[in-house]
Amino acid sequence: MRGRSEPASGLLPPWRPGGRGEHSYEDRAFSMMNSKDLVLQKSKTDQIGHHVVNVSSGKHYFSGYCAAITNVAVTFPLQKVLFRQQLYGVRTRDAVRQLQKDGLRNLYRGILPPLMQKSTTLALMFGLYEDFSSVLLSHVSTPELLTRSVAAVLAGTTEAVLTPFERVQVLLQDYKYHDKFTNTFQAFRVLREHGIREYYRGFVPILLRNGPSNALFFGLRGPIKQCLPEATTYRTHLINDFICGGLLGAMLGFLFFPLNVVKARMQSQIGGEFQSFSKVFMKIWLERDRKVTQLFRGAHLNYHRSLISWGIINATYEFLLKLL
Repeated sequence: MRGRSEPASGLLPPWRPGGRGEHSYEDRAFSMMNSKDLVLQKSKTDQIGHHVVNVSSGKHYFSGYCAAITNVAVTFPLQKVLFRQQLYGVRTRDAVRQLQKDGLRNLYRGILPPLMQKSTTLALMFGLYEDFSSVLLSHVSTPELLTRSVAAVLAGTTEAVLTPFERVQVLLQDYKYHDKFTNTFQAFRVLREHGIREYYRGFVPILLRNGPSNALFFGLRGPIKQCLPEATTYRTHLINDFICGGLLGAMLGFLFFPLNVVKARMQSQIGGEFQSFSKVFMKIWLERDRKVTQLFRGAHLNYHRSLISWGIINATYEFLLKLL
């Protein structure tokens, strides 16, 4: 037998000066204090980390929002000319004459929906892309290129929730409805009479456009910029960002142009049958004599508008990120 009884399991031995119990008690107390300190430090570190992530993602949302407002204000008249060509298949000269006939008063008619839609869409596009990328990269072990592509598609899909703004923009830009709607809110009220589904006409082509175009934009933006001369000043950085965004926007705008043609036709209707994407596409295809060139009528103007538009967006976005 042992000369003294051992304490019960899990209980601290009584304190004895100079004995083994004193050493054990101090060690355990010191260990518990260290554990508490580590927990507190970890909690503070996590809070700081979450704060940094929130601030970082907030920069992307805000920069995208401001870039969109700048772009819409500059390029809206060009967008109206392009829209007339997409909807009616007319030449650039005829579309410009239509706008001249409408008068200066109607030149910026319908700007509120794209201003609201574009500012929110681009804020979501850049912000959600960064957020989805951060989440996926920290939880998924797939290659970074694939992960970021998925993040871009998810961001584009989320943007499609704002389809009602594009829907109203189409109606306000169509001269057939000039006498029916005097402002954006009146157009929203008219659509409401036909049910919530009416707001989402043209949803399918928007989904088909947003996801893939986002993936290509974010995937190619870096490589294209690397091919440009090295920037050493703010001015040269701004020029490179403009060129990079402009080239990408022009290319993607041309590539997805037929989707926008179908979208414009679908969204120019109020009430009636909800026709499928394929049915509307075939109707346009037959109307334009089954010619690809007729399907891309207005694409050259869209190319130049996108070159300017996405150049402004990308340059403004990157510039604001550096400032914030």
